[in-house]
Amino acid sequence: MKIAITGKGGVGKTTVSSILSRLYADEGYRVLAVDADPDANLALALGFTKKEIDEIVPISEIKDLIAERTGAQSGSIGSFFKMNPKVDDIPERYCRTLNGVSLLTMGTVDTGGSGCVCPEHVLLKRLTSHLVLQNKDVVIMDMEAGIEHLGRGTASGVDAFIVVIEPGVRSLQTFEKVKKLANDIGVSEIKVVANKIRNKEDEDFIRDNVGDSLLGFIHYSKDVIDSDRNNQSAYDADLNLKEEIKIIKNAIESSVRNDS
Repeated sequence: MKIAITGKGGVGKTTVSSILSRLYADEGYRVLAVDADPDANLALALGFTKKEIDEIVPISEIKDLIAERTGAQSGSIGSFFKMNPKVDDIPERYCRTLNGVSLLTMGTVDTGGSGCVCPEHVLLKRLTSHLVLQNKDVVIMDMEAGIEHLGRGTASGVDAFIVVIEPGVRSLQTFEKVKKLANDIGVSEIKVVANKIRNKEDEDFIRDNVGDSLLGFIHYSKDVIDSDRNNQSAYDADLNLKEEIKIIKNAIESSVRNDS
């Protein structure tokens, strides 16, 4: 199972990513959770301590690794370097594991313009393709608000594209943006998880705007809000949240079976 989760900032996609990861791990799967969001906080959601998080160096910032695999120094643009670097051993070497979930933090490429072709970018793209197309385990990617990490060939290996939204127009705009980006690379099925639902009016608003794309609802929880402030994983903070995401997990698996 390969799942890519996206959505605008603050909608709860990292919470969804972390709990799905924990649920699969509880079932005995080998789970790789990939933090591919520049605002990386999946480690916190999975329950890593602040000390452990401070010790994590994103792949994009490991300069020796980038130079070794691409043949060029980090930050160099316009020089010759390998476009197909070796990446198959990176997950095993650089993952941190907790509660049965292995975490890989990708990081980002800080450039002044779009379309960067630099050693860091090439390594991250190659690593993403490997994780999606070659890895045999459950892979859950917590992404930024789009699917720019994925190219046409890589996207074909993803079983489920999920946009986490909340009941608001801006969140729906992100959903429409992701759908367009996905269609551009040949992906037609984009699913939705609706978070921070307060009442039936919120549910109706979501249903009216996303239709059959909806996988399920996650209702507003003060315990989840407090867990973030208390540096606690939401997985351990709210049993109702876990049950709602279990239902969503089953819907994902049903959707994948129907599409295959």
